[in-house]
Amino acid sequence: MKKNRLGSSDLLVGEIGLGCMSVGTDEQQGVYLIHEALDRGVNLLDTADLYQHGRNEEIVGAAIRGRRQEVILATKVGNRRLPGQEGWGWDPSKKYILSAVKESLRRLGTDYIDLYQLHGGTIDDPMDETIEAFEQLQREGVIRYYGISSIRPHVIREYVKRSNIVSVMNQYSLLDRRAEEEVLPLLQERGISVIARGPVASGVLADQGEGKIAKGYLDYNEAELLDVRKQLKAFAGADRSMGQTAIRYSLSHPTVAAVIPGASSLGQLEHNISAADIAPLTRQERQTLQQISRANRYDAQYR
Repeated sequence: MKKNRLGSSDLLVGEIGLGCMSVGTDEQQGVYLIHEALDRGVNLLDTADLYQHGRNEEIVGAAIRGRRQEVILATKVGNRRLPGQEGWGWDPSKKYILSAVKESLRRLGTDYIDLYQLHGGTIDDPMDETIEAFEQLQREGVIRYYGISSIRPHVIREYVKRSNIVSVMNQYSLLDRRAEEEVLPLLQERGISVIARGPVASGVLADQGEGKIAKGYLDYNEAELLDVRKQLKAFAGADRSMGQTAIRYSLSHPTVAAVIPGASSLGQLEHNISAADIAPLTRQERQTLQQISRANRYDAQYR
């Protein structure tokens, strides 16, 4: 599998990683899927302390035991479980980050994290304090590099300006082209990589995804999604699937270092990874695909 440098770091990530949130809560099944991914050339595993209340980190930790050197391990921080309350609170404070990383390390069964990411962020956060926490952890060798997971252009701009992030995790697909408006050009100019999540748009762009379109997707309605799927299928032709084509679209922008599609079965995993064997899109092919969707813009109502 082709490997790309993540921003200015020395991390070389396979262009197709694994979003581990979808591997489930059964440890045996989750470890099996992660091992199959590693055996097929995947080296970027992405998780978060939020997923399944930490259980996902534990499963990833079990899977990489004895294989740590094969893995670029990414996790996230910032969402805090509040005792006695439903849901999660948001806490990007230095104190919390320095505390939360210890729990992630314990669950992951490792003494360092390759890429530690702020799991969200608002313009009203104490950003300098947040950055101080990441910089301290980097100096101490607890993390190798840090980044942010965000779709908010105004927040991303501030971290680009103030910090040493090497990556931005951003939802990016043929149906979600918000990053093309200003995020991708900015990051390309600054040498910061994108890790693209949601390349098949929650399954809407997958070959068997027609059953997922009834509720729409972002600002697309059901009829529009049917039309996009019809045109995508025709474009893909006989040599590649719709899902593989969608993954290649997300990878076709030069600042995207990796995509992290999820997989809950071996079949899904194999299909996603097989996109690495499909020829990259040409500039003309990318432009043709853009004509079947639209350049939607960032709107806070679309998370």
